[in-house]
Amino acid sequence: MSSAMYERMRANPKFQELVTRRGRFAWILAIIVLTMFYGFVMVVAFSPATLGQPIAEGSKVTVGVAVELFMFIFFWVLTALYVRRANTEFDVLTQEVVKEAWKGQK
Repeated sequence: MSSAMYERMRANPKFQELVTRRGRFAWILAIIVLTMFYGFVMVVAFSPATLGQPIAEGSKVTVGVAVELFMFIFFWVLTALYVRRANTEFDVLTQEVVKEAWKGQK
């Protein structure tokens, strides 16, 4: 591809929309992950007894183990959500931008 084509892509309003939407979505997911992760670390540091309590009377599974398992699964779900959105919504916008750039070249 020529540099003129890249310039047409960058100038396309759909490209700006794609960059904005993808960036905002990535930042939202990053904030969620970091908040949960560092929140968990803070609880470990300042209230470890809370995490050591069993989730039910007589249970050998503690609150800490349950929370960590939830976080592990939740992070996988967030990753799947990002991949799904990237492969549908973001790919459609990318294809439109590329198609319009090719039309401008001819």
